[in-house]
Amino acid sequence: MSTRQPLLIIAAGGTGGHMFPAQALAEVMLRRGWRVKLSTDARGARYTSGFPHSVEIEQISSATFARGGLLAKLAVPFRILGGVLSASFGMMRDRPDAVVGFGGYPSIPAIGAAWLLRKPRMVHEQNGVLGRVNQIFAKRVDCVACGTWPTVLPDGIEGVHVGNPVRAAVLDRAAAGYIAPGDYPMSILVIGGSQGAKILSDVIPAAIAGLPDDILKNIRVSHQARDEDHNRVAQFYAEHGISADVQPFFRDIPNLMSEAQLVISRSGASSVADISIIGRPSILIPYAAAAGDHQSANARGLVDAGAAILIPESKLEVSVICDHIASVLTNPEAALSMAQAALSVAKPDAPQDLADMVVNLAGKDSDT
Repeated sequence: MSTRQPLLIIAAGGTGGHMFPAQALAEVMLRRGWRVKLSTDARGARYTSGFPHSVEIEQISSATFARGGLLAKLAVPFRILGGVLSASFGMMRDRPDAVVGFGGYPSIPAIGAAWLLRKPRMVHEQNGVLGRVNQIFAKRVDCVACGTWPTVLPDGIEGVHVGNPVRAAVLDRAAAGYIAPGDYPMSILVIGGSQGAKILSDVIPAAIAGLPDDILKNIRVSHQARDEDHNRVAQFYAEHGISADVQPFFRDIPNLMSEAQLVISRSGASSVADISIIGRPSILIPYAAAAGDHQSANARGLVDAGAAILIPESKLEVSVICDHIASVLTNPEAALSMAQAALSVAKPDAPQDLADMVVNLAGKDSDT
C-alpha cells in the first residue's frame, strides 16, 4: 500500500516579487516528493507559466483595498471572507501538511484558513519591511522566514534569515562568467518590476543616448517597459541608433542578466536576489512609493558590499544616470569587482533552506 504524498499549499499574491520565490519553493518541494498546490488570484495566475506543470493551481477570491471605488472597497471584506471559507472547505477535503504564504492579498484566504484550522503554517517575507498581509499574519503563524536581513519585525517575533529563493532558471546561471566592459559589444539590462517602471522609461533611454560615442557604438539594450510606454521607448532608441529590445515582460531574464555588463533595476527583492546569484554590477533605483521604503532596505546588502550604486528617485536625472553608467562601462576592473561583490552576498541555498523549514514545520522526514 503506497504512502500518502505530503501536500504543501503555497499562497502568493499577484506580482513577480511574490510569485518567483513561490515558484522556487515549489520546484524544490516537488523534487522532494511532495504534492504542491498554488493558491493565487487572476493577477497571480499570469505568472504561473514558469511553474512546473505538476503544480496544481487554484484561483481563489480575494481583494485589495488599494484599487477600485467605494463600492469595490466595501465589498473587499466579503470577498476575502468568501475566499477564506472556500479555502477552509478545500483544506478539510484535501488536508495540507503545511501552508506557506508569500504575501499579497491573494495569500489571505489560504493563510487565514490554515490559521482557523490550526494547520502548520508560515510566511516568507521577501522585503526588508513586512508587507501588509504578512504584517497581519506574523503573530498568527508558526514561523516567519525572511528574505532580506535585517527585516523589521513586530515586537516579540523572531525571523529566520533564509534569503530569497530564486527559480531554477536563475540558479542555472549562478556565478556565470562575467565579461568586463571593453571595446566590444556590451549589454545593458533595464528592468522596472511590475510597478512604477514609467520613470525608468522616462530617464534611462536618454541617459544611455548621452554616453560618449566610443561606448555607445558597442551598446545593446534589453529594456522592460510597460505596454503604454513601449512604443515611445522603442522609437527613442531607434531614433538614436541604439540597438534595443523593448518588451513588457522578459521570460529569459536569467540569460539576459548573465550576458549583461550592467543591470539597471528597481530594487525589488526578487531582482536583487537574481542580481546577487548571477553576480552583476547594478544601478539600483528604489521604488519611492514602496511601503515602508522597503526597496531601499532591499538594496542595502548589495550597496554595502560595493556591488551596486543606489540612486533615489529624487536624484534620478539623465545626467546623473549617464555618468554612473559611463563610470561602470569605462572601468573594467571596478566592474569586475562589483560583479564579484554581488556574488559575496548571494544566498544560493535559500530554496533548499526554505524547503527544510517547511519539512520541519510539517514534521516530515525528507530524503534530500
